Amino acid sequence: MSRASDDLSRVRRARLEKLAALEERGVEPFAYSFDVTRYAAPSVAEFEEREAGGGGGTGAGRSQMARAGGQAESGVEGGGRTGSGRWAGRMVGFRSHGKSAFADLEDHTGRVQVHFRRNLLGDEAYALLDLLDLGDWIGVEGTLFRTRMGQVTVRAERFRLLSKSLRPLPLGKVEVDAATGDRITHSGFADRESRYRQRYADLAVNPDVRQVFRTRTRIVTAIRRFLDDLGFTEVETPALQPLYGGASARPFVTRHLALDRVLYLRIADELYLKRLIVGGMDRVYEIGKDFRNEGIDRFHNPEFTMLEFYQAFADYEDMMELVERLMGAVAEAANGSRSCNFQGTEIGFGRPFARVSFVDGLGEAMGADPLETPEEELRERAEGLGAGDLEGAGRGKLLDKLFGELVQPGLVQPTFVVDYPKELSPLAKEKRGAPRLTERFELFVAGEELANAFSELNDPIAQRARFEDQAALRAAGDAEAQVVDEDYIRALEYGLPPTGGVGIGVDRLVMLLTDQASIRDVILFPTLREEEGAEARGRRP
Repeated sequence: MSRASDDLSRVRRARLEKLAALEERGVEPFAYSFDVTRYAAPSVAEFEEREAGGGGGTGAGRSQMARAGGQAESGVEGGGRTGSGRWAGRMVGFRSHGKSAFADLEDHTGRVQVHFRRNLLGDEAYALLDLLDLGDWIGVEGTLFRTRMGQVTVRAERFRLLSKSLRPLPLGKVEVDAATGDRITHSGFADRESRYRQRYADLAVNPDVRQVFRTRTRIVTAIRRFLDDLGFTEVETPALQPLYGGASARPFVTRHLALDRVLYLRIADELYLKRLIVGGMDRVYEIGKDFRNEGIDRFHNPEFTMLEFYQAFADYEDMMELVERLMGAVAEAANGSRSCNFQGTEIGFGRPFARVSFVDGLGEAMGADPLETPEEELRERAEGLGAGDLEGAGRGKLLDKLFGELVQPGLVQPTFVVDYPKELSPLAKEKRGAPRLTERFELFVAGEELANAFSELNDPIAQRARFEDQAALRAAGDAEAQVVDEDYIRALEYGLPPTGGVGIGVDRLVMLLTDQASIRDVILFPTLREEEGAEARGRRP
């Protein structure tokens, strides 16, 4: 057993002993409920507002309170009965001074200090403090006042254990209070792998992490509001599909026992959403999980969230204009500004975004026309640049790999890359006047793809030919090539009106707007390698 494991076992044994002692005293260590009436940050702010306004207990009306420990009171009663209430949260700090003690109580809004006094609580209740630990959830009833040290504090008249923590929170540094000499332990969680694996502990000790996920919610809410206001209908399409499509990716495969058939976790929502446009739903969107059986890095997780929306009678020019407006609105909802700082670089979402032709941009970087360069030369260049996953790659994929190596890293400010080669875009319409290209754009920000969009291919005969080209690539070894979807072609034969469609990676958008370096920092429970050790083995089915 490692030293860390031994220390953890020792601490857990000590906490289990405290649990037994609580039960012997008739204390319920895992409560059913607690009537919370006040929250940490708002109650502190309200108290300070009343002080600033001269309300209840300021100036000559201040009552002088008895000295109590290192943070002796000389404070004010925070506005009489208006400062009273019931708070609940996790105890994240504790300082004892014999006949009094202070604790830091943290709830979803922030922290508030709590003051316990033996002569107010009584000996029996006060003694229960010895059986509490950092990480315990407690409920406190009392009134607000300001200590001599100037901190707004709850004077506990009663308290109750709500949930006993049997495992210690990850500990950070220990500081000594310069004024009182008290040793104060601050929780922390430095190891990223452990933070991702134990997100519950990460959230418990890192308020900044909680804030990232609150911002994520604001971002998703802003997306919905924006599209709803434009008359889009939010829909849900199957995550379990009999045939996967809509992107170039490897799927996850499963089997339905009752139907005795193979099913796939969707890699994209696209083909089902366009079926809805065929059915007369002229503006639809979905925010949902997609799954791709691919590698993991700072921008890729096998399970991720996509926004896809489709609008009848629109093309990719209309979609570019709509994406510009959407990005600005979402950035403002997230940060109060149509710009953000990402990894030290200021990113602006002012309209219009820059535009770069795929062929012109790659041609300039290569020093040659990519459409005229022989396929073998493209392969040699891609291999020379260290591009991976080239097995079975055809011309289109080789061009995409070269673009990713030579051009993409320099696209820092929001940039639409437009007019992709047909080999790369089996679901997009030909570009008007340029039959080797398609009406497709991708939005790049900070060197990464954020959105992908087409003037949607609505000719069922042309779509079948594109699918068959993809099937030939698959037969040659490209496992990410798309498959022929006969039902989708049948839907197109009923008539898909001119349609513009967009897909946006929600996780990457959240990364950008919250300045997070890894996609795993914006997914609550990211996919990780198998955990080692007895605890992990015990979770296997």
